[in-house]
Parts: sequence; C-alpha cells; structure tokens
Amino acid sequence: MFTKLRFADPTPLGLCAFGLTTLVLSMHNGGIGIPRNAPNNVIVGLAMFYGGFVQILAGMWEFANETTFGATAFASYGAFWMSYAVILIPGFGVAAGWEAGNGGATAAHSIGIYLLGWTIFTFIMMVASFRMHLMMALLFVLLEITYIMLTIGAWRSNESFTVAGGIIGFIVSLIAFYIAATHLINKRTGFIDMYNIDFSQKKDENHILEM
Repeated sequence: MFTKLRFADPTPLGLCAFGLTTLVLSMHNGGIGIPRNAPNNVIVGLAMFYGGFVQILAGMWEFANETTFGATAFASYGAFWMSYAVILIPGFGVAAGWEAGNGGATAAHSIGIYLLGWTIFTFIMMVASFRMHLMMALLFVLLEITYIMLTIGAWRSNESFTVAGGIIGFIVSLIAFYIAATHLINKRTGFIDMYNIDFSQKKDENHILEM
C-alpha cells in the first residue's frame, strides 16, 4: 500500500513570484517611480529565477497536489517570465535577429504577436477563474486587460497603451500579493483573517479556492 506524499500549499509562493516580477516590470512600463524610458535590465534576474524558475516549481507542486488551475497558471506564467528574460538577454540573439531584419518594426510586431498569444491564454484562465474567489477573478480580468494594452502598445508602437498596461499591471501585482497574504495571514497562522469572497461551491475541491 502506497502512502500519498503531502506537499505544503505552493499557492502563496507562486503568487508572490508572479506578483513581485509583475510589479517591477509594470512600474517600468507605466513610469511609476521611474522615468518611462529607463532601462529595465533589472527585470532579467527576477524574470529568470523568481518569476520564472520558482513559479514553475510552484506549478509542479500544484500538479502534485492535483490542482489543475494553479498548476496551469503558475507553470505557464513562469514560462512566460523565463521566455521574456531570454528576449532581453543579448546572448540568445533575439534582438540581433530583429536588427538583421527590419529593426524596430520587426521587433514591435514580433513582440505584439508574442503578447497576443499570452492574451489568448489569459482569456481562458480568466474565464476559468470566475468560479473561484472574488480577488482571483479580479486579478485575471485585470491581467487580461493588461495583456491587451501591452499587445496593442507593442503592435502599434504606441507608448500610451504600454503605459496603461503598466499601470493596470501594477494593480494586478498588488492583488496577487493580497491573495498570497490571505494564504499566509489567517487565524491559523496569526491574529487576523484576511477577507476574501469565495465563489466556489466546494471549498475542498481545490485548495487555491479556499480563501
């Protein structure tokens, strides 16, 4: 007879990895506390390791916990951050390939297509989140809007849409931190119980819905 391995809840880890990396990039995109055109190289380390590698690990642990939504979200957005880091690292030759083509126009359209794919994926996740709690649904609604703004901004080389995407993405990161806090700060672990409205019919069907 086999004993099933039990894992700690990886949800707050995945959300913090997603939230922190999103916060830093969104502040650069939106010009929040930093000049709009300032170099965003600082995001590379976060995107590769915390938002990327650590979030993928959280996704694998969600798979082990039989949590399909959390596993799909964390593994996929972890891969997003790692792929974004690859675009920014000169050694991978992505930017050099654009320069060999039509330069800025090629880069803008390529990034636009890249973000469009993530916009479609996020729409699916957004619809799936509607049976969860309020803050998770709100996170994915705003994340979908963020990707739409960034896609248009890249495709049309329109800075206003990119700034709007950065501002909305900043809000998304704060919501991710809040949801993570509801898993970490509650009556079982502290003196307060952070509030969340649950839309799910079965609180035990998926631990990402419990708060």
